[in-house]
Amino acid sequence: MKKIYNPSIENWSEILKRPTPTFNDIEETVKGIFKEVQTKGDSAVAKYTSLFDGTTLENMEVTEDEIEKAATLISEELKQAIQLAKSNIEKFHAAQKTSKIEIETTDGVLCWQEKRPIQKIGLYIPGGSAPLFSTVLMLAIPAQLAGCNEIVLCSPPDKNGNINPAILYTADLCGVTKIMKVGGIQAIAGMTFGTETIPKVYKIFGPGNQFVTVAKQFATQFGVAIDMPAGPSELLVVADESANPSFVASDLLSQAEHGSDSQVILVSTSKIFIDKVEQEIESQIKQLPRKEIAQKAIDNSKLIYVENDAIALDLINEYGPEHFIICVENEDFYSNGIDNAGSVFIGNFTPESAGDYASGTNHTLPTNGYAKNYSGVNLDSFLKSMTFQKISKKGIQNIGRTIEIMAEAEGLYAHKNAVSLRLKSIENE
Repeated sequence: MKKIYNPSIENWSEILKRPTPTFNDIEETVKGIFKEVQTKGDSAVAKYTSLFDGTTLENMEVTEDEIEKAATLISEELKQAIQLAKSNIEKFHAAQKTSKIEIETTDGVLCWQEKRPIQKIGLYIPGGSAPLFSTVLMLAIPAQLAGCNEIVLCSPPDKNGNINPAILYTADLCGVTKIMKVGGIQAIAGMTFGTETIPKVYKIFGPGNQFVTVAKQFATQFGVAIDMPAGPSELLVVADESANPSFVASDLLSQAEHGSDSQVILVSTSKIFIDKVEQEIESQIKQLPRKEIAQKAIDNSKLIYVENDAIALDLINEYGPEHFIICVENEDFYSNGIDNAGSVFIGNFTPESAGDYASGTNHTLPTNGYAKNYSGVNLDSFLKSMTFQKISKKGIQNIGRTIEIMAEAEGLYAHKNAVSLRLKSIENE
């Protein structure tokens, strides 16, 4: 990891730059596949599944028999772990429910807000070397709590045409209504347009590689919403000498193993502590099965020394990390002062992996600095707020003249007339 001491504010944007790849070439590929899926449906999806995943499927929809078989292929220990995580995630997201908000703004003018579920939800779950069944929990549970009618899950098949059994087990446990053996760009395109087999959805959730990321962004041009712009995973830890260097190193490596384009950063007011963490990383990385991936991410990552907590907090808010771990003596200073972070983890015994799996918070979070203006996935991500109003005769009399004046000032006389006619009808009673 690169060590940086007392960087000047003028250099912050450069040293905090993410290792984000260019998407120019990918965009052309995405456009071509989207157009083909839009016009040719399932046949185009099958073509690209064969090309990218190396398998030809008789049926891209997962059957009940496959789901039942999947449940026999995973251990009881893993099932119990998934169920405990499910319980905690349900508790946290159920607590986010809000009741109807109702207020009489003026005598006779009643306004209220209610929430309605987004009816058709699409979930993208990566497969490959790290099948993210935990993401099924994070997305399907709040979708089900919100009352979404259709929850469609797409995940890439392996060479034998199968989806990881833990993904199938978790999807069934969490109320997913349809599971498709489709991955990559073609999955996002299928859920955007709908095909003979893949339902069209209204909003797409879930992480993915750079191809999936660009495909989700492209889908928004066709009236489909997405959870957030997403990129490679990232973690920033702020720590001082009260922290445990082995714990901090393990947290940095836990994110580094996600992918070679992940980024991890340590910010500290202690040069001695930075050296200790660096030594721990060198020791721990040797033991990781995914050490080659982690090493590439570590090469993109930084150890930053600053003189005091105030400078550290300003730098962290400028970066806007996806995950932010606080391991300092004065933790309240950071927890109260952080404005830009996807999810915050406080204390030496709060690893970021707890949020990834089982503490209850959601792990689908904004990356690449989008924590400055996006929230992570939560219950409201699957809901729409709708406003209602009911105005009595007395109410329109109370605000009618105000509406007339404002409409006339904007030159919108039909707007004014819609009120004037009602006021005159009351006067003539």
